[in-house]
Amino acid sequence: MVEDVIETFRDYLKIRSVHPDPDYDGCVDFVKNKADEYGFKTKILRLDEKRPVLIVTLEGSEPSLPSILLNSHTDVVPVFEEEWSYDPFGAEMDKEGNIYARGTQDMKCVSIAQLEALRRIKFSQVKLKRTVHMTLVPDEEIGGHKGMAKFVQTQTFKDLNVGFDIDEGCCAPAEDFIVFNNERCSWGVIIHCPGSTGHGSLPLENTAGEKLRIVIDNFMDRREDEAKNYQGVLHLGDITTINLTRLEGGLQNNVIPPELIVGFDIRIAADGNHEELEKWIYDVCKKAGEGVYPEFIHKNPKVPTTLLTNESPYWSAMESTLKDLGLKYCTLNCPGGTDARFVRGLGIPAVGFSSFNLTPIRLHANDEFLNKNIFLTGISIYEKLIKNVANV
Repeated sequence: MVEDVIETFRDYLKIRSVHPDPDYDGCVDFVKNKADEYGFKTKILRLDEKRPVLIVTLEGSEPSLPSILLNSHTDVVPVFEEEWSYDPFGAEMDKEGNIYARGTQDMKCVSIAQLEALRRIKFSQVKLKRTVHMTLVPDEEIGGHKGMAKFVQTQTFKDLNVGFDIDEGCCAPAEDFIVFNNERCSWGVIIHCPGSTGHGSLPLENTAGEKLRIVIDNFMDRREDEAKNYQGVLHLGDITTINLTRLEGGLQNNVIPPELIVGFDIRIAADGNHEELEKWIYDVCKKAGEGVYPEFIHKNPKVPTTLLTNESPYWSAMESTLKDLGLKYCTLNCPGGTDARFVRGLGIPAVGFSSFNLTPIRLHANDEFLNKNIFLTGISIYEKLIKNVANV
């Protein structure tokens, strides 16, 4: 049975749900077939012809109560195959039991572990009070705007009557597990710098290059100031990062261009001041000169923090489970953006949690891996966690 579970995990990892052309149907069909085999209720909702959402349901004894959501995503980020020691979609396992593949940590491990935990609960004939819905959604790795953001607005999602979401977490590099209850917000902004155009030999005034220099200097100075507060990757969610990611403009070297543009990726600290940052961006544009303006490619709104207090029965059950299992944990702001923010945006409490520790963080990196024994232990943790939270 243990080897069957490992093979299920490895087979799921082999499905190439990688951008820019992820095999979403392959993932959904695979997990649905397993869920059907285990006797769960399943449903597929198509957000559009390319983006299916799978819903796996274990009904509770009091289905009118708010339900528990277990959410994960089916897509994975691209790979540079030449940089890998193993086939990134081969799910090869070394003699130490380390399984190498894209998605071992982010986050196909969670999907299969949660499914296997639900199977154990079902076949143990322990009746849960609350209904548990496990969802697999698309497009998280590219922002989720056509995935979870769209899904939470559907009547199908509303009918799930979600009271608490256990969403994407992160493998922990040490003994302590990681719990996310908030996350940074992602903004993408392009600054347009128009100016005088003419021959490259002329000392024209009001050129795009002069304005561009002022913009870049100001953004890079703020970047440097923010970076002074960096205390390591686990605390990345506490600072705002600014990175220059695009430079465009110009036709040839001896022609002063009529416009230059620069793009920045901004990740705002979980407790960051959105209004202050937006005002600062407009002030920089004004300082740079006539006609300079920002274009926001995306601008995620601030969402409420999920409070981890005794006043939350769901969190109390989750915390008690971790303590009963003798597991240590730390609470952090997620450095990235996850689908949990769309759930929190509805006023539903959500935490990010992955039940895997003692694992070097290699999500989005080369040679991403997860040890099979850590994976199997993670299933047992999810089993107890889901059982206790669903019986609140």
